[in-house]
Amino acid sequence: MKVHHTILSIIGTLTLASCGDPGKETARQSEHPDKPQVYATNYPLKWFADKMAGSAANVVYPAPPDEDPAFWKPADDVVAAFQEADLILMNGATYSKWADKVTLPSSKIVDTSAGFAPNFIVTQGEVTHSHGPGGAHSHSGTAFTTWLDLQQGIQQAAAVRDALQKLIPAQKDQITERFNEIKATLESLDQRLLAVGKRINNAPIVASHPIYQYLARRYGINLKPMLWEPEVVPDDKAMTDLQTLIATHPAKWMIWEGEPAAESVAKLKAIGIESVVFDPCGNTPDSGDFIS
Repeated sequence: MKVHHTILSIIGTLTLASCGDPGKETARQSEHPDKPQVYATNYPLKWFADKMAGSAANVVYPAPPDEDPAFWKPADDVVAAFQEADLILMNGATYSKWADKVTLPSSKIVDTSAGFAPNFIVTQGEVTHSHGPGGAHSHSGTAFTTWLDLQQGIQQAAAVRDALQKLIPAQKDQITERFNEIKATLESLDQRLLAVGKRINNAPIVASHPIYQYLARRYGINLKPMLWEPEVVPDDKAMTDLQTLIATHPAKWMIWEGEPAAESVAKLKAIGIESVVFDPCGNTPDSGDFIS
């Protein structure tokens, strides 16, 4: 997750985040059949596992880049690959909807958010819409982008650490060392974001999508969501809905999960709202990695 120096202030330039990944994964990677096979259900977990395991394990994240991994429905061969893996890293918090409809070996599953399950955020009301190949889905219930609270992200990384140390005990010391590096980086980003939240000082902000609940709670951001997509230009109804929201929540910034259409940016600018991108990094990004 690349935090471009700042949300830093509503008074100056507020720039949030973008992220990336060096490559695409396929359903099965058999280039290293002799290595333990680790399957991850989202990009943050894949990144954690890659960093900690190094060359000692083959880490696979098979979701396609054009789908939301939280609502992705893997094909039968991909489900079979998960079932055959030596370790399955789950996000938890109701993230992988598909996993409720298949049988996965419980002995291989690690729910990386189980340690802070009492702190899950539950949203009320039915919020259903469609985007991308995955079809209609709902944003009601348990909020699942848990890692956007970087302290929770550290706990998820620790769960990955523990699982990898059991899987490849000969690498225990190296895994610990690499985890400590990840933790130090996330701790630093966490402190920066806490400072940003204080600097914003509760100024209202709008999000294009209801996925930033943990970010808002941890860093004290006064955030209310719409149900917009970066690639879809808001129509008259969408703009009316936004005007209704900002009548009581007078935001001057909208956070987008991806690069918005130029026309969308122009429409917002015309009513006094600037745009900024904070990619939650659930899926494989286009360049860089989770941090850079």
